[in-house]
Amino acid sequence: MKFLSSNKTLLMGVLNITPDSFSDGGRYFDKDRAVARAIEMADEGADIIDVGGESTRPGSKEVSAEEEIARVVQVIENLAGNIRAEISIDTRKSKVAEAALKAGASIINDVSGLRHDKDMARVAANYGSGMILMHMRGTPENMQDSPEYADLIGEIKNSLRLSTEEAIKAGIKKDSIAVDPGIGFGKTVEQNLEILNRLEEFKDIGFPLCIGTSRKSFLGKLLDNPAADDRLAGTIATCVAAVMKGARIIRVHDVKAVKDAITVTENILDVKKAVIYGEARN
Repeated sequence: MKFLSSNKTLLMGVLNITPDSFSDGGRYFDKDRAVARAIEMADEGADIIDVGGESTRPGSKEVSAEEEIARVVQVIENLAGNIRAEISIDTRKSKVAEAALKAGASIINDVSGLRHDKDMARVAANYGSGMILMHMRGTPENMQDSPEYADLIGEIKNSLRLSTEEAIKAGIKKDSIAVDPGIGFGKTVEQNLEILNRLEEFKDIGFPLCIGTSRKSFLGKLLDNPAADDRLAGTIATCVAAVMKGARIIRVHDVKAVKDAITVTENILDVKKAVIYGEARN
């Protein structure tokens, strides 16, 4: 997957094959339901289906590579070649990533930014896969214990630069790398908002920006704590803001609604190319 070759905002649909994810844990734990949901998201316009077999919500416990593989591989095998979307594997473990790539995935989405598993970069390079490198303070189990930064944006940027340098050194192609500042991963509500407000400052790292705000707890805190799947309006607001500030990949649960919002946003940003009812506007 060559992220730099795309001139449009890419939508990444979330597919959690877990019993305990913060928003939809257990909903798609059954293989057939997971496959059906992936097909639905692809039909709604997802460019990437992000398949995950381990919850990385705050406080979550790590599961074994074998358990992750058992959860995701059959689903990926059923999807590969049967949907128009690319398939990514959301994992910190190189064994899981390699099994997923063999099954038909083409992107690795590593929330640890290559910090968790020293073999991850090698696997990505060997398979020529895309690589999304995210910033996370600590681990999912402890990342929200004390999210303190002397220089929030500077520290995240420096960490992402180190991750990209490691990736390129391992042989991953530069145009196959994207970076993610890690909204909600070791950050307070105020820090998440600051990242979104200053998102343009991440452009000088030199890689496409991926943003995942969908249904996250900081939105709940801002909106008087509705249930996770009732945070669509807040999710859309953050996605629109992120696109306007330069994000190129948006990771969401609600593909159709966010796609509509981003389509309008992109037409506002480039009114000369605006399309109305399928015809170019003069």
